[in-house]
Amino acid sequence: MNRRELLLGGSAAIATGGLAGCGRAEVARPEGVPIGPFDADSTAEDVTAGMDLSGLTALVTGANSGLGYESMRVLALRGAHVIGTARTLEKATEACTSVPGRTTPVALELTDFDSVVACAAQVATLGVPLDILMCNAGVMEVPTAEQINGIERHFVTNHLGHFLLTRRLVPQLMAAPQGRVVVVSSGAYKQAPAAGIEFDNLSGERDYEPRKAYGQSKLANYLFVRELARRMEGTRVTANALQPGVIMTNLGRYLPWYQVVTAKLIGWTFMKSVEAGAATQVYVATWPKLAGISGYFFRDCNAFLPGGNMENDELAARLWTVSEDLTQPWLEKAT
Repeated sequence: MNRRELLLGGSAAIATGGLAGCGRAEVARPEGVPIGPFDADSTAEDVTAGMDLSGLTALVTGANSGLGYESMRVLALRGAHVIGTARTLEKATEACTSVPGRTTPVALELTDFDSVVACAAQVATLGVPLDILMCNAGVMEVPTAEQINGIERHFVTNHLGHFLLTRRLVPQLMAAPQGRVVVVSSGAYKQAPAAGIEFDNLSGERDYEPRKAYGQSKLANYLFVRELARRMEGTRVTANALQPGVIMTNLGRYLPWYQVVTAKLIGWTFMKSVEAGAATQVYVATWPKLAGISGYFFRDCNAFLPGGNMENDELAARLWTVSEDLTQPWLEKAT
């Protein structure tokens, strides 16, 4: 349906939620990050025009639909070998075989940590460096609280599964001339609890609210990137996150019917196409001038300063420790 911060409660909220601050003059830019020539209207093909990605290997989670599918398609179109994951091998295979170029399907169920370990192990058996790890897959606003191993589903799917996958793939990223970790976050980080991450309520049982749970997981995406960038400083691995914008994808399958209808009726007036929605993540993954740029948050193909808990490094460090504790058995699991 939409990507990330869409349809919060009627057409007025829709029209303002995704468009505020899109212009470069309206946002604070971090020093030292090149300003690119692309914007909200650019597509994934635009930002890679003229590029030859032959010899590079990329892994895209959630490659069977939406932004993941478009990212895989364009990366493969430009010559990269793309490992496309989906929740089942059947879905991954169907997606991979439908695009031109070199692709490899792999099953990855982010809520099943054994599946995450198996996916990373399969990538390792390819015996090649991993140049791009695009953590794209996710769920949004699941209507009722669901726990997986005692942890709320958004937090597991959107954050912990990708945390574990990235940690297991660090050797392959380190082997690349410049390994790039690209994490798809959202403008919905603004919906996170005031405390940022409710470490005493990771089950969501105390006061589950879909928007808050989703926002917390999207805040966690960028906090993970900040801490990963700090820990990988001095290596050839970079990590950045991004807000793709308001886009028509199936991410919004749990949204109420009236929000779905509203989007279908007026979404064309403000929503990005999937082709434009995938631009920022493909840009961050491939743009040559971003080599060595790490720890930043992007929107409309340029970095900006999100402020608040998004820049809370103490919170990022604590999140890392808690995430490590929750995934420790799988971090150490032999393959």
